[in-house]
Formats: sequence, C-alpha cells, structure tokens
Amino acid sequence: MAHLKRYLIERDIPGVGGMSILELCGAARASNRAIEQLGEGIQWQHSYVAGDKTFCIYLAADEELIRKHAELSGIPITRIVEIPQIIDPLTANN
Repeated sequence: MAHLKRYLIERDIPGVGGMSILELCGAARASNRAIEQLGEGIQWQHSYVAGDKTFCIYLAADEELIRKHAELSGIPITRIVEIPQIIDPLTANN
C-alpha cells in the first residue's frame, strides 16, 4: 500500500450545520461508496460540521485521489491542505 499523507479538506456547503442526522447519514454513505470504488489509497477519518462548512480529515496517497473522491461522492471541495505534522498537549512532554 502506498504511503498515505494526512489532509484537511474544507468544503463550503450552505446549511450543512443545520442538516438532520439523516441528511448527514446520506452524505457519509456517499463518501463511503466513493472510497470503496477508489480502493486502498484513501481513508476518511472524520469530519467537523460547523455553520456552512465541513472540515474533513482524510488519509490519502495524493490530492488527486481526494479530488476523484469528491467527483464520485458529489461532495464539493473548497480547499485541500496537507497536514505534515500534528501537535497536541502531549507534544510538550518531548
């Protein structure tokens, strides 16, 4: 399997913060179906829903796979940012 990089995908989706759990379930299903079609090079970790945006964390071999996922799922992308490092409170202990 290819080395996967971590990405933050920002999506502008008007009204997403007010969507019902059933509507969000439909979006999650569309994402899962797209990932099944693409194979091993991409994984969805989780998403934050806030106002008119979602911020999604994905592991992927490259940005092109993320763009293909967006096309297959019908979920638009506003911006993709690679996340080369993560820090948290435990980082202070290093």
